[in-house]
Amino acid sequence: MVDDADAGGWSDVAAGWSELWADAARPAHAAIIAAAGIGPGARVLDVGCGGGELLLTARDAGAQVTGVDPARGMRELARSRGLDVRDADAAHLPFADGTFDVVTAVNALHFADDTTAALREFARVLAPGGRIAVANWAEGARNDVDVIERAVAEADESDPLPDGPLRPAGGLAAAFTEAGLRVVSSGVVEAPWTARDDETLVRGILLGEDAATLDFFRATIVEAAGPFRTADGYLLRNAFRWAVGKV
Repeated sequence: MVDDADAGGWSDVAAGWSELWADAARPAHAAIIAAAGIGPGARVLDVGCGGGELLLTARDAGAQVTGVDPARGMRELARSRGLDVRDADAAHLPFADGTFDVVTAVNALHFADDTTAALREFARVLAPGGRIAVANWAEGARNDVDVIERAVAEADESDPLPDGPLRPAGGLAAAFTEAGLRVVSSGVVEAPWTARDDETLVRGILLGEDAATLDFFRATIVEAAGPFRTADGYLLRNAFRWAVGKV
């Protein structure tokens, strides 16, 4: 079992994340489901499954699906959707060797303390011939949301978060190679995020923050998002990088 205190506060924002951000990852889900050949009868494990959005799509494709997530709130949300989700993180999967045909992780691998160890753990539970499919946000330069987050960091007199090694071109391939995996396909998929009004925009950017914090940064966020305003609210163009590998 994983202590929920170590789950990065995701329990507290599970409902908000599902409401405001879950749809943004759907293009990445579709890309890796297709690339990994997930279809009828495939045994799929989604690591860091959150509210279970990828699992639902894979189940609709006929797969047998299981998820793991260390955040209690995320597990409860996924289970409320009829999904089998266990309490575990990427480094300690509670399954026997060779249990799954595909292991997926979307915006999850970068939370592992050791990405190489995590990918090797994915490979351990993979059946012969199985595939590992990973997707995460591309580098900040490809994401409009990065413009707003940098404005918030400047207003807060703090440094913006760096991209991290998995996000730039070649990052996932390098991680797979380090773990002894062979990349068989990879790509980039556009992942737009929309907000219908200023309030939704601010809540999304400052997910989980209290009312005082939202009020403090509201003007900064709205100003920074000016270039992305549309007749229907806001449209932020972002991207995911994905890769599929085999042992």
